[in-house]
Amino acid sequence: MARFELKLPKMGESVAEATITNWLKEVGDKIEADEAVLEIATDKVDSEVPSEVSGILVEQLFGKDDLVQVGQTIAIIETEGGETAAPETVNAVQETAAPAEAAEIEKTIESVKETVTSQDFSGSDKFFSPLVKNIAKEEGLSLSELENIAGSGKDGRVTKEDILKYVENRKSGSVQAPQAVVVAPKAVETPKAEAPKAVEPVVQKSQQAVPVSVNGADEIVEMDRMRKLISGYMVASVQTSAHVQSFIEVDVTNIVKWRDKVKTAFEKREGEKLTFTPIMMEAVAKALKDFPGMNISVDGDYIIKKKNINLGMAAALPNGNLIVPVIKNADQLNLVGMAKAVNDLGNRAKAGKLKPDDTQGGTYTVTNVGTFGSVFGTPIINQPQVGILALGAIRKVPAVIETSEGDFIGIRQKMFLSHSYDHRVVDGALGGSFVKRVAEYLEAFDVDRDF
Repeated sequence: MARFELKLPKMGESVAEATITNWLKEVGDKIEADEAVLEIATDKVDSEVPSEVSGILVEQLFGKDDLVQVGQTIAIIETEGGETAAPETVNAVQETAAPAEAAEIEKTIESVKETVTSQDFSGSDKFFSPLVKNIAKEEGLSLSELENIAGSGKDGRVTKEDILKYVENRKSGSVQAPQAVVVAPKAVETPKAEAPKAVEPVVQKSQQAVPVSVNGADEIVEMDRMRKLISGYMVASVQTSAHVQSFIEVDVTNIVKWRDKVKTAFEKREGEKLTFTPIMMEAVAKALKDFPGMNISVDGDYIIKKKNINLGMAAALPNGNLIVPVIKNADQLNLVGMAKAVNDLGNRAKAGKLKPDDTQGGTYTVTNVGTFGSVFGTPIINQPQVGILALGAIRKVPAVIETSEGDFIGIRQKMFLSHSYDHRVVDGALGGSFVKRVAEYLEAFDVDRDF
């Protein structure tokens, strides 16, 4: 018999950790090669971790809700024959260490697990890693203190360094509980923690100030994990960016006629359905090249000009939640490439097969509210981007047609583009010019073009 170490696989360049949300196999269960062993979640995507070998699950090194780093061993699978995996985990240390040392290591691990379980700060809506929870308990921090620590990690997450710094300042008397500590960001030396510091107290106050009345006929359903994340992102975005909107009506009659003419041939040749979305995304990518001031993000008092144009594509999931997969380097794709990218990400989103890296790195987002019949909308910016474009429903409407012989009333296919942008860094001239340029590309669509 040999022991195989199942490690948390690499999930993309920008993903370094994941949270275990559910074990699909228990100790003693038989596992086939490529069979899913557990479910994990990053900030935006839930996925499964399959086994590379067949065997028996003999050990789970982490529990549900534990935070695991990429490359860490998460389970031990016993296989028949073969070589034993490299001894990189605590298990391997136990096997090679003296019996007394191994026993001490095991005792320490159990003690840490027990400590985290006994005080898990479950009353908080914020996510804290087991290590942070353990430090908080050992230092006697209250839940309110822990929630008010300004995190320097991704999405304001409290890191080990943040809580240790807070504890040090607390002991020296430079801060008093439950006052938050401001941690200087690593990448840019500017008080980056000001944004989360302002956002969190406002959210908490508003929740306390609006009581909810519940009677016996009401049903109370807890938000799932993804809905809680979406809720937090939306509130934080509204309180971070100064949202302002510009709207423009677009005549897309030529696009509708062209698609009707070529969609059958397109699917036959490329094996892909041709929707309106890739045509719209192509126009947005062109406009972003014309107006690079929309392809930026904000970091405190600094503007980050993005080199690549990575288009986020908001997609509704079967469970009603929302996810935004990203088309990388969208400006480098022709219409066929764009259609393949849109279909691939859309299909994998619906099937729950997106990888964590598929939702990272977006520089601008497009959402198709017309899918559900909406004429236009006022979408919320996907932070840290500064703009988002909503595509309204395409409708047949009477319109004035200008000709050399005079004006006539005719039936045209029209839609609204709704552009939300961050007025902190994007003024009306830029925001309005950008959406107008998108409209110009769509109205100038060549009906004789090849795909």
